[in-house]
Amino acid sequence: MQPNSAISNVASLQSRVGRVAIALQSKRVPELLQQAKSALSQSRLIELRLDALDKPGSAIAPLGRFVSEARQNHGDVIVIATCRRQAHGGSFRGTLKEELSILTHAAQAGCSIVDLEVESAEEASAAQLEALRHAGAALMVSFHDFRGFSDPGTQMERIERFHPEFVKIIPTAQGLADNLRLLRWLENASDTAQIVSFAMGEAGVLSRILCLRSGAAFTFASASDDAATAPGQFTAETMHERFRVEEISRSTRIFGVAGNPVAHSLSPLMQNAAFQRERFDAVYVPLLVHSIEDLLRVVSELPISGMSITMPFKQQILPHLANLDPLTARLGACNTVRLGADRRLYGFNTDVAGVVRPLERRLPLRGANVLVLGAGGAARAAVFGLLEKGAHVFLCGRNESVAAQLAEEAGAVSIPRSLVPDRSFDVLVNATPCGMVGHPQSMPLMPEEWNARVVFDLVYNPLETPLLQLARQRGCTVIQGLEMFVQQGARQFELWTGKPAPEAEMMRTVLQALQQSQAVGG
Repeated sequence: MQPNSAISNVASLQSRVGRVAIALQSKRVPELLQQAKSALSQSRLIELRLDALDKPGSAIAPLGRFVSEARQNHGDVIVIATCRRQAHGGSFRGTLKEELSILTHAAQAGCSIVDLEVESAEEASAAQLEALRHAGAALMVSFHDFRGFSDPGTQMERIERFHPEFVKIIPTAQGLADNLRLLRWLENASDTAQIVSFAMGEAGVLSRILCLRSGAAFTFASASDDAATAPGQFTAETMHERFRVEEISRSTRIFGVAGNPVAHSLSPLMQNAAFQRERFDAVYVPLLVHSIEDLLRVVSELPISGMSITMPFKQQILPHLANLDPLTARLGACNTVRLGADRRLYGFNTDVAGVVRPLERRLPLRGANVLVLGAGGAARAAVFGLLEKGAHVFLCGRNESVAAQLAEEAGAVSIPRSLVPDRSFDVLVNATPCGMVGHPQSMPLMPEEWNARVVFDLVYNPLETPLLQLARQRGCTVIQGLEMFVQQGARQFELWTGKPAPEAEMMRTVLQALQQSQAVGG
């Protein structure tokens, strides 16, 4: 495909306006154009979904005024016009002729690119396509698969027949493997064409983040969390500030959080803030994993440097590690992987540091009497970590037989709930989900059942759990679960980079995010 004057103009502008297009839609023209004006503060590359308008044809005159004013006020601006019909995944109820008319008039009004679905291109006559091309905008012919992962090479062949300036291929990822397949294809195909390609859906976010690195001409984002125009779409702010997608290069190291689910993990926010603070050329991405084989394939095909491992893979990863430290081996759970120069996997568990470090800053742990509530993975990390520091650990779990088994394995003391009120402890650690947002049980123990000087609740959402509120009322020293989250992440950062973690920045970033989400929710 040889570039014409339209693509040359767009390409010269792109270097100045950036490569993250903000996709906008509304039912009413004034609202859409107001969104567009606001979006120009974040990006001068925007897409207007004309198909979402109640009356797309009425947008042309005001669209022309908007484009003219935008270029007067902001200089270089690229506007993409889309009018996708319902049959092809859009909202436009009109005919092919009406669709082409709207796109032609949008081009004449000053839009730089018009997006035409390949199905419409195949249905249109040569004369109709020629008329659209002569309207003055670059032509982007696109394919969307909203239900599955269509082969991008096959769709490329369909699109190439029309010799467009831009090729857009957007399938829906069913798993991590689809991201790898798409990115590998994009790396090869982008040498011969201007391609926009990534995968939709939660499973496709990896390709959204890395597509520019693999050669995509540009990518798409939303203006806000509640304004996404496609499944899995990030906001422009997230793409620019959290993932810094336009700065990712071949030398950028890739890290990620692997688990299921991972969509609401705060680890990408925290670790990317740490990388940025330390000017470490790396990006940390969410990896939605369906199986351990899925994860191992990512490691083999992407230049991954390290990973956070979350449930349910903390135990499943163990047989695939080349080595792990003694404490991780005793725990039987790995939450951190570092890849060596030999590309083999080395395992660690930083959940232990997440419990121990905050407590060590408040009191000496050697000889301290610590009551740990729970018998799951978090409790396991707490018990083994505290014992290694010389604490006397008492374990109380709702399932007494499971708690007794863990206590025996670790060398702790199992204590039934009925005996807890008879003792005083230096530290109480809540390693149960009680008090967590959405959990029906707010307290792991009733107020009259415990007596401790320091209370550490590993639950971090909400920041101030009912247990911590009660502890403050009693005059106890309290430790929020946020400290565990930040400390285990700080230890991961140190293992991956060999640099001291910017703990204050990590804490500030996560605290701000939690405060904002709780303010919205509450």
